[in-house]
Amino acid sequence: MNRVFQNLVANTVQYNLKDTKVRMRLCEQGDEIVIVFEDNGIGIPATIAKDIFHPFVRADSARNSQTGGTGLGLAIVEKIIVAHGGNISLKTEENFGCKF
Repeated sequence: MNRVFQNLVANTVQYNLKDTKVRMRLCEQGDEIVIVFEDNGIGIPATIAKDIFHPFVRADSARNSQTGGTGLGLAIVEKIIVAHGGNISLKTEENFGCKF
């Protein structure tokens, strides 16, 4: 799970403005633990949000030599979470951040 948190934090830092805030919450829902990771960054465009957990998917704004990246971070996050019996989803709105 360490890699999950590393990848989510790295994406937030790498692809958002410097003053973006990140918040992580843990809560119980019945017999499950829910981890919510959210930021107030630039968000992910709706055109790719549904595919963001697929390998090599990147927003156009992330495709430059300054940010780097391969488009594998969120695909890895999903694989790890599923391997632990969980699931991940994304709620996002451009210019208003992401919530995983």
